[in-house]
Amino acid sequence: MAVVLLVAAAGLAGPHQASALPGGGARPAAPSAAPEGPALSVDTTTGRKAIDPHIYGINFADEALAKELRLPVRRWGGNATTRYNYKLDAYNAGADWYFENLYYENGTADLPNGSEADKFVEQNRRTGTDTVLTVPMSGWTTAARNAACGFSIATYGPQKANDAQWRPDCGNCVKTDGTNVTGNDPAETSVPAGPEFTKGWVEYLNRTYGTADDGGVRFYNLDNEPDLWSSTHRDVHPEGTGYDEMRDSTYATAAAVKDADPGAKTLGPVGWGFNSLVYSGLDQKTCNEKGGDCWSDPPDRAAHGGQLFAPWYLQQMKAYEQTHDRRILDYFDEHIYPQQTGVFSGNVDPQTQALRLRSTRQLWDPTYVDESWINQPVQFIPRMRSLVEENYPGTKLAITEYNWGALDHINGALAQADVLGIFGREGLDLATLWDPPASTEPGAFAFRMFRNYDGEGGSFGDTAVHAASADQDKLAVYAAQRSGDKALTVMVVNKTTGDLTAPVSVTGGTAPGGAAQVYRYGQDDVTAIKHLADQPLTDGGFTTTFPAYSITEYVLPAGSSEAKPPTAPGAPAATAVGADRATLTWGASTAGSSPVASYQVYSDDTAGAPVATVDAPATSATVMGLSPATAYTFRVVAKDTAGRSSPPSTPVEVTTAAAPAATCTVGYAVGNDWGTGFTATITLTNKGPTLGGWRLGFSFTGDQKVASGWNGIWRQNATAVTVDDAGWNATLATGASTTVGFNGAYTGGNRAPRDFTLNGKPCTAPGTVAAAHIAAPVGHAPGTAAVPYRMRRR
Repeated sequence: MAVVLLVAAAGLAGPHQASALPGGGARPAAPSAAPEGPALSVDTTTGRKAIDPHIYGINFADEALAKELRLPVRRWGGNATTRYNYKLDAYNAGADWYFENLYYENGTADLPNGSEADKFVEQNRRTGTDTVLTVPMSGWTTAARNAACGFSIATYGPQKANDAQWRPDCGNCVKTDGTNVTGNDPAETSVPAGPEFTKGWVEYLNRTYGTADDGGVRFYNLDNEPDLWSSTHRDVHPEGTGYDEMRDSTYATAAAVKDADPGAKTLGPVGWGFNSLVYSGLDQKTCNEKGGDCWSDPPDRAAHGGQLFAPWYLQQMKAYEQTHDRRILDYFDEHIYPQQTGVFSGNVDPQTQALRLRSTRQLWDPTYVDESWINQPVQFIPRMRSLVEENYPGTKLAITEYNWGALDHINGALAQADVLGIFGREGLDLATLWDPPASTEPGAFAFRMFRNYDGEGGSFGDTAVHAASADQDKLAVYAAQRSGDKALTVMVVNKTTGDLTAPVSVTGGTAPGGAAQVYRYGQDDVTAIKHLADQPLTDGGFTTTFPAYSITEYVLPAGSSEAKPPTAPGAPAATAVGADRATLTWGASTAGSSPVASYQVYSDDTAGAPVATVDAPATSATVMGLSPATAYTFRVVAKDTAGRSSPPSTPVEVTTAAAPAATCTVGYAVGNDWGTGFTATITLTNKGPTLGGWRLGFSFTGDQKVASGWNGIWRQNATAVTVDDAGWNATLATGASTTVGFNGAYTGGNRAPRDFTLNGKPCTAPGTVAAAHIAAPVGHAPGTAAVPYRMRRR
């Protein structure tokens, strides 16, 4: 396979044409020219996962840049789209510009034909780019192509600021005493617009451009940052958007989109950032005003069983599908803007440059404590994935707005390259940068290194593979294989301000003794990507110098052998079959081109998710969670270290035993969860004869630890927990209950425990409640932080 190694080195800061130097150009600096950097390693046989090209999207990219980048997706979004009226080609700017009605200078005779939205879609069709179009969900749209505004000074009195240049009567809604204008009339700028308005727009787009499946608009954002409407669109939505409103308006609007175009994909809830995972818009507004303890027990959350907003929202979307047999939410979409001081800006002082390059770790790193008011690990993408897996499996992940700042500077380009590498490695499904860099700016070159590094369509791979750095804060490394020519691409971002010499080991599929093509973009010339001399390869990789603040890309020749999967495992045999579990044992597979890594057990067929997985060389697994007295068919598949699957084994049929009479029932509930810890209670009811002493047992399903407990003697060994009676509560009569509780800690997801037993005999747990796992900000009233200001397109 060919291998492309892309390395970005951090230091200081144009349009792209790779400068192909005759004979390969100047040789890269000798390894001895720079201090030793961290070792880098790439293994093409492990960590393989598809990279969705939609992660390389941009909001409002111009046509020339979109064509050059073969831009996969482009978004029509932002505050100005919340009240866009497709029939009038007009919108209200909200708080971005004095709550004024504005309109596009397109011909009005044939509207909606020829509108700005139409032009947006038509550009995307010319460049082969998928469209994300934002549809309104606030209940309002712009009333007319006129000069109306939400807070007329003549009507509502003096205000702190006004549009002095263009419409002096239009104020900013803030009275001279610092309080907001209240009691305004939304009808001064807007008219009601419900789901039928959205359905009509989608039907118009279908008639004009075809349905999503026929090349029309593929994605629809369910409005934009609704948890901020009480600020950004407070002239029509002065109250915060609560749990129930988000559910009901999403049900109505998303269903309207699907009614008009069943093949279209929807994205929601489109929150503004980290707080959007934890709080509803109503709680953010309420706690901004009240402060104090409101943040730890916000009223809207309390009214919804104490659940954090994001898991509750996903559960409601799942409930809709279960009731209506139709999915109306396809992507879980949240925005993220770094909250560290100065990062989301043009600041390029040395401290901000270093902070900008560190702060990308909030997207994935469990050890990185966010250096802002958040003050805790964010792990944004893994957190989103965990939310989906626990609450609405099958939903994809999207970030339709993000920006790490300084895209006009090499420092911002390095951060952008780092972010794109993270998106691919972490398995994000769609992302769109807010908003586009100029074609000549360094930020555009970060995209070129992934989408067109040589000016001829050379691109980063579409299948991620394992890549590791001994110090990710110095050299951050990413790798992916191209499916066409089997090239492997690897990106390394040097986050220091000096040159670093480092070894790069490459395992699997390379051709030792060959040479790698080298492309570089850096602070020495921010106007072009340079094609340098080839890099000689030795067995297992090479050693090279990565210049400060540069991005270097290597293309290594591919191995020629055809990869082979493992053979099918031996036919499984069932042992220890119980009412809810069965143990299967099978013969080992024979490895193909790569070692066998694991075995996966499937129920009925191999189309769905495995019901059990064990690492090789183990050849036995216990399948849990089965139904009593039920027939199952199991097959086993081997997976190798390259991610290749064997043919399935011969199936085995198993019938579980009848359920034993339960000796007890258990109710498990989480009373409070703050993201790294929680409080839980367990109510135990004895269904058997009177007990003179008891021991409750259960197993955690994650990394939870019992910190302290009450009403019993608590012990924990790995995931297994036991609670012995405390003496005074030892007697437990038939039908009687007792309650124990504990404080726990965790770093991953906080799923409910399982396998409850009383004196060694199984219980049933009808009342188990899965714990929320999203951390609320600690030690800070989150909503009082500055919401990132982003001037929207006019």
